[in-house]
Amino acid sequence: MPALAQDAPADTAAAEEEAAPGEIVVTARRREESLLDVPIAVTAYSGAQLEAAGAIDVTDIAATTPNVTLEVSRGTNNTLSAFIRGVGQQDPVAGFEAGVGIYLDDVYLNRPQAAVMDIYDVERIEVLRGPQGTLYGRNTIGGAVKYVTRRLGNTPTLKIKGTYGSYDQADGVISGSLPIGDGTVRIGAAAARLSRGGFGENLTTGLENYNKDIWAARGTIEIVPSDEAFVRITGDYTKDKSNPRGGHRLIPSLATGAPVLGNVYDSRGGLVAPAQDVEAWGFSGLLEFRPAEWLTFRAITGYRKDDSSTPIDFDALPAVDVDVPAFYNNEQLSQEIQFLIDTGDFNGLIGGYWLDAKARTVFDVRTPGTVTALTFGEVETKTGAIFGDFTYDIGKISLSVGGRYTWDRRESIVQRNVYLGSSPFFGGTTAPILRQTDFRGKADFSKFTPRASISFKPTPDHTIYASYSKGFKGGGFDPRGVGISAPDLNGNGVGGAGGDQEDIYNFLSFDPETVDSYEAGWKASLFDRRLTFALAGFYAEYKDVQVPGSVGVTAGGITTFAGITTNAGKAEFKGVEFEGNLVAARDFGTAGGTLNLGWSLGYLDAKYKQFIDARGIDVADRRKIQNTPDWTASGTIAYTAPVGDGSVNFNTTLSYRGDSQQFELKTPGLDQPGYALWDANLVWDINETFSIGVHGRNLTDKRYIVAGYNFLRQNPDTGQFILANGQPGISSTLGAEGVLTAYYGNPRQVFVSGTVKF
Repeated sequence: MPALAQDAPADTAAAEEEAAPGEIVVTARRREESLLDVPIAVTAYSGAQLEAAGAIDVTDIAATTPNVTLEVSRGTNNTLSAFIRGVGQQDPVAGFEAGVGIYLDDVYLNRPQAAVMDIYDVERIEVLRGPQGTLYGRNTIGGAVKYVTRRLGNTPTLKIKGTYGSYDQADGVISGSLPIGDGTVRIGAAAARLSRGGFGENLTTGLENYNKDIWAARGTIEIVPSDEAFVRITGDYTKDKSNPRGGHRLIPSLATGAPVLGNVYDSRGGLVAPAQDVEAWGFSGLLEFRPAEWLTFRAITGYRKDDSSTPIDFDALPAVDVDVPAFYNNEQLSQEIQFLIDTGDFNGLIGGYWLDAKARTVFDVRTPGTVTALTFGEVETKTGAIFGDFTYDIGKISLSVGGRYTWDRRESIVQRNVYLGSSPFFGGTTAPILRQTDFRGKADFSKFTPRASISFKPTPDHTIYASYSKGFKGGGFDPRGVGISAPDLNGNGVGGAGGDQEDIYNFLSFDPETVDSYEAGWKASLFDRRLTFALAGFYAEYKDVQVPGSVGVTAGGITTFAGITTNAGKAEFKGVEFEGNLVAARDFGTAGGTLNLGWSLGYLDAKYKQFIDARGIDVADRRKIQNTPDWTASGTIAYTAPVGDGSVNFNTTLSYRGDSQQFELKTPGLDQPGYALWDANLVWDINETFSIGVHGRNLTDKRYIVAGYNFLRQNPDTGQFILANGQPGISSTLGAEGVLTAYYGNPRQVFVSGTVKF
């Protein structure tokens, strides 16, 4: 996959007509403009590029986007862990906010569940790196990923695509559109059946492990009454009945001596209830109206709902030992309005945003002796914002300033009860033997997030810019916190065990985090657009970094686990990103043959400057930013040549990610050393109607860890595993078997695709 898109189509037909050949049009600043002119680090992938590269879901673009991590999170196919330039969040439970904003047709997805979007019927994907708080709001403190679906044309279309490959991969996608009457009304639909056998097997249940079983559909109605008005209503639905993902134990069982399995995709977890099931759906409405040549009004309405049930077997063994049946339920309604001003030299955007979202996480933690800790966390988020962004062109110089003021209210319910046997949410009938947390609280946060940039265009093909932006992620309450463990924080001699609500509130709550980011860059297109590149350097000061975690504890005389969320005081990020594309040869090999070289390179020096641990010690020099390699790189060779009525397209990509840690403290075995992946694709577009492709992913069959769990006792300074007496060795902090469980990226896959277009 090329590191920098060269042929991404515009969002509308009008924009396509205005764009120069090969120009990339994006909406990173909420208006259509050339990627070359945007003073932001942006990578864009067109739908055609994604299809040619055999991209399966949104995580695939991380391989060729500098300083970006997009991974499937632990026990499911569809929960997303996203990090950009070291900023992100991998904990999916209600109460913790994402650090990277995910957008589906400009509608913000408030939760990470059902956010691993499969790639079908897509116009383009944009990755915006760095804080986007002015235009995109809270929780885009690291950046944003925009998934943009196709607009409908005014001619009938029908496209059928089928795929078959290794592990019995069998995918089918049908999409089409139809103008009604004179084309004022257009309807479109797409349906996808995505299936694959497992990469391994659960040796206890007999279920395939890492399989895929998804049905998805999308429908669209567009109304174009005139050149000054546009209405679009889109709905989508996804049903994921894939089996639960079982993890791979990295150590033998501490209780029974069960050995480590030879196949990292095999598992032995015995938990099967509740049945794995994910259902997600939503709709969005877009209204655009131009009352004057210089003014456009835009309204974006979004509603989304998803429900997940999943059995997560932490110890990955048949024993009931840290078994976690879980429910995730999310619902959100959002409304955004925008007024866009364009007078030629002056562009402005004034808008308002409102979000009402509810998230609930319920899960048992079952340990030996039938002891079960129920965690119930429910969060209601109400957010309002007003924002503005303005750009004024003075000759070859553009000045841009903007700001957003956000009001954020979080209301949380946190309950922790201990039962003998299952909790009532998962079939139990007994009363709790201990209440560890019974908390209701609310908090209000507000923040002004400004942005400013200056750019200079010595020629139309060069943009040199410098920018400043501020990001903000809301605070909240740890949904896994154990209230009775709260220390006497206010000094009145009582503490959480004595029922001091002030201590419990302060113990469970965590502050918002903020970042101030500075960036300078150069974008250029040289030699008659044969060489296109973007170079950016950045520096960011990060404060009150939210670090969620969970540890084994003894509370009220019962061994259980607890959430421990820390606001690390300060962190510093600095780095460089370089990506581009070179048309290395024309008429290469044959008349019309074109050889392209694409690349991406990211370097990130991310470190904590202050991190006070539970001992009151600053351990900044002994902690590392999670899921953030210092180096990311990719190189792509692509060749296109005309053949008969069509063309043959070949591309191959080698991508590299440096060392990374799963958590802030080193975790031996679970942390991933640097690795490289090799992909290759060959597509023959026979003519305008038929095409066939062969795709290979991870051709060297590399094994690499993308997520994991750890409940082993560690030295708090070195991360080395220790016994209860502090001596080197392995001992468990939760359960008898010991939990050090890993989840892996996909192995080698080879598949063939065929497409028919009418």
